[in-house]
Amino acid sequence: MARERLAAISIDLDTLVHYHAIHGLPGAPAPSPGGEPDPIYGACVPRFAELFAAAGAPATFFAIGVDLLNGASARALRGLAAAGHEIGNHSLRHLYDLCELDEITVRGEVAGGHEAIEAAVGAAHAPRGFRAPGYNLSPAILAAVEAQGYRWDSSIFPCPPYYLLKWSVMAGMALRGRETRAVRGDPLQLFAPRTPYNPMRGSVWRRAPAADGALLEIPIAVLPGARGPFIGTTLALAGRSGARALTAWMARAELVNLELHGIDVLDTDDGLEALKPHQPDVRITKQRKLETLSAVVEVLRNAGYGFVRLDEAARVFA
Repeated sequence: MARERLAAISIDLDTLVHYHAIHGLPGAPAPSPGGEPDPIYGACVPRFAELFAAAGAPATFFAIGVDLLNGASARALRGLAAAGHEIGNHSLRHLYDLCELDEITVRGEVAGGHEAIEAAVGAAHAPRGFRAPGYNLSPAILAAVEAQGYRWDSSIFPCPPYYLLKWSVMAGMALRGRETRAVRGDPLQLFAPRTPYNPMRGSVWRRAPAADGALLEIPIAVLPGARGPFIGTTLALAGRSGARALTAWMARAELVNLELHGIDVLDTDDGLEALKPHQPDVRITKQRKLETLSAVVEVLRNAGYGFVRLDEAARVFA
């Protein structure tokens, strides 16, 4: 019997301070525990909640542990969990160089993120899966994820065009004397499978010869054949009609693991003015972005995809 085609939408809740870090800008103010939440929690979470409620689609939201020290952000995350969305672990501090750090530090980031999220949303909604910062997985991260008792990870992004652009931007910043927190990562990840697989412990981009109940890696979607990016930034820049065409191309896949960021439904009116010269997608209005994402969901649904959370996709493909 043919397996139903599935679409899993996930959102990385990276707060604005992380975008300032990768662009070498002065740090955005960190929300205080009792103050206003970062726009990612104050503005993007309600917009995504409304979008997915209208579409009848569950999603997976990856939270960073330290962000939940802000009470309003923690309440927003609890609201998502109560609405039936999955909460995933995006580490404690979102260190871009996590893939280069020692095992003890990595385990602390994975375990610390889990504990902070569990404290915010309760044990019933505690994370069961992980996503590494910057799409960079390593053997140490994989070991820490397994040690946490998780059954799946979704960090690998096997997309050569994305990494070539990223590396060229990093090189340009270095020539101009600007620092960035971004790291290159292991280029061998570009050769990872496009479909869910059990990774080898020493070579995370390679499929293990036998599953043996090991962790399942769920790669972020890339376009079939070309391995072009199929993520929120690409869709926003493509616009509604372009995004519909890209989604129709993507609809050849058995699983569409669409990764978004909170910034994908924000614009300069939401406090992103400092990012405007560095990220063309923040110049697009939030209304246009939301219309584009609605069109993507519509195309996938019309193509026969069922919408699931990543934990549900992991059970199907395990």
